Amino acid sequence: MVPQTMNIFISGTDTDIGKTFITAGLAALMQSLGYKTGVFKPFQSGAEEKNGFLIAPDLAYVKKIDAFVETSCTYLMKPPTAPSLAAEIDGIHIDMNRVVRDYKQLDEKCDLVITEGAGGLCVPVAPSMLTSDVVKLLNLPLVIVARPDLGTINHVLLTVNFAKQQGIDVRGVIINRYPKGTDDIAIRTAPRLIEEYSDTKVLGIVRDVEYANTLTPGGMIDTILNSVDVEKIFNIKIPKLDAGI
Repeated sequence: MVPQTMNIFISGTDTDIGKTFITAGLAALMQSLGYKTGVFKPFQSGAEEKNGFLIAPDLAYVKKIDAFVETSCTYLMKPPTAPSLAAEIDGIHIDMNRVVRDYKQLDEKCDLVITEGAGGLCVPVAPSMLTSDVVKLLNLPLVIVARPDLGTINHVLLTVNFAKQQGIDVRGVIINRYPKGTDDIAIRTAPRLIEEYSDTKVLGIVRDVEYANTLTPGGMIDTILNSVDVEKIFNIKIPKLDAGI
C-alpha cells in the first residue's frame, strides 16, 4: 500500500553520509513554515553519556538546529555498530511493538514526523529484521540520501531496486555534500544517470557545507529551501514557497 502521509523515512546509501544533516535541515525548515515537526530515531547506536544519562547525538544535533522540533528515540545503545549488534552487546531486547508505539505517540503530537534510520536499508536492527522492515512496518515513503562521488550510482540503484522489491514507496533521492564548482565528470553526471537508470527523481542536491556542526539555524533552513524540492519530499503544496523565510 502506498502511504498517503506527510511523514517520511530517511535512509542512506551508506553510513556517515549526512542523513542527520538532511533530517535536521528538513525538520527546521518545516517547523519554520508552521508545521509542528517531529524527528523519530528508532535506534541510536553510538549513544553518548551526558550528566549520567545516555543521549542520542543525532537528535541532539536536530535540537541544536531547532529546539522546538519534537524528538523521540526508542533504543539507545553505546556501541557504534549496527543496532542489532549494539543491542546484543548492551543486553537489550529489541521490541518492535515499542518502536511502533513510540512512533505513533510522536505522530499524534505533530503535523509531520521524519524518521531517521541507521545507515542503509540492509542494516540489521534486530534478529531477522533490517531497516527496510522498519520502513514497511511504519508504512512510510522513503527518501534516500546519497553521496555525490564515483560509485554513488551503483549504491543508489542497489538501494532503490531493493526498496522497490520490498514494496517500499521511494519518494526520491537527495544528493548530499555536492562539491561546489566541481569539474569531476562522474559527479556532474551522477544526478542525470541516477534518474535515467533508477526511474527515481533526484529531489535535492545539497552543496558541501564546511563546518556543518556550526551552521546556523537560518543558514540550515536556507540551504535546504534552496536545494531541495520540499513540496515533493512531503507531498504537499506550500503557498509562496519562493517568498523566503
